[in-house]
Amino acid sequence: MSDDLAGNIIMILLLLLLLLVVVALFRSVFKVQQGYTVIVERLGRYNKTLQPGLHFLIPFFDTVRQRIDMREQVVPFPPQTVITSDNINVSIDTVIYYQVTNPEAATYEIADPMSGIEQLAVTTMRNIIGTMDMEQALTGRDQINGQLRGVLDEATGRWGIRVSRVELKAIDPPQRVQAAMEQQMKAERDRRAAILTAEGVKQSAILQAEGEKQSAILRAEGQAQSTILRAQGESKAILQLFDAIHKGDADPKLLAYEYIRTLPQIANSTSSKVWLIPSELTAAMNAISDGFEGPAHQPRGGHSETELTDTLAATSLPDLETALAAAKDEAGKASSQTAESGTQSGLPFDPQAEVGQRPNQPEA
Repeated sequence: MSDDLAGNIIMILLLLLLLLVVVALFRSVFKVQQGYTVIVERLGRYNKTLQPGLHFLIPFFDTVRQRIDMREQVVPFPPQTVITSDNINVSIDTVIYYQVTNPEAATYEIADPMSGIEQLAVTTMRNIIGTMDMEQALTGRDQINGQLRGVLDEATGRWGIRVSRVELKAIDPPQRVQAAMEQQMKAERDRRAAILTAEGVKQSAILQAEGEKQSAILRAEGQAQSTILRAQGESKAILQLFDAIHKGDADPKLLAYEYIRTLPQIANSTSSKVWLIPSELTAAMNAISDGFEGPAHQPRGGHSETELTDTLAATSLPDLETALAAAKDEAGKASSQTAESGTQSGLPFDPQAEVGQRPNQPEA
């Protein structure tokens, strides 16, 4: 029986030894995942830093101190009350992006890196905001972010931590300040709207005036062109008429007849109050009567009707522009000569006076 008891004890010891070996083997194999590092201490002192992969440790001698995430971390801080230079309390939310660059320094240089970063960010932000007024704090986020990042990165460098970015998530002034700012913004928007409306009215008036100006210019140009064309047509008709008269060798009888035929048209004018009968009317009528007493089919000068028609058909006028230019030159020369004659006589030239020097005509 003693042999059985001794065998059982030996069996238990062997089982314990086997279990100890299994535990030792299990603890000697260590796996590190990607993106992490592990700080290993041997007998209480720093031994090595394990990178991602499979590693073997000495059981009961090597211990894992800390597992560190090497990825970039995002830490939001609770809102902090900060006083600006114009004595306004604002609440600021901050978000910090950081990354561990030295696992050994992050483990042994500071006990709580997050608490240290938070307190350093709060004190630095209060110092920066304290030198700004409310408007500068609201519009100078980039400046605040840059200064915070510079101070935090310099302080956390010896901790093995790199602060890559600092963002002010929100800057909330008090309610009364927000109401005043909204009123100010509304007044500013109303002012800009009034300015834009006035500018629009001004531009509309300018464009309308420009349009009326262009319309008046075009209308005047059209009237001028119409007057010129009408004058050119009348001058051409007059030239053709005079040319036909000269070619046809008109006698005083025809002229007297045309003169008498025009008198009723003068009398029918609505502006005519008194109709004057010229003194030479009797002579004109005598000339007409003498003409009817002569040969009926024999034109003056002995020309036949066929020869007169051929002569009128062969009548040609110079170019319209050339005729107008020549007429303008003759009118200018006549005006110059009249002015010179008036100057030589010692009296100013008066066209109305020349028109008024007509023989008196008897009234009807």
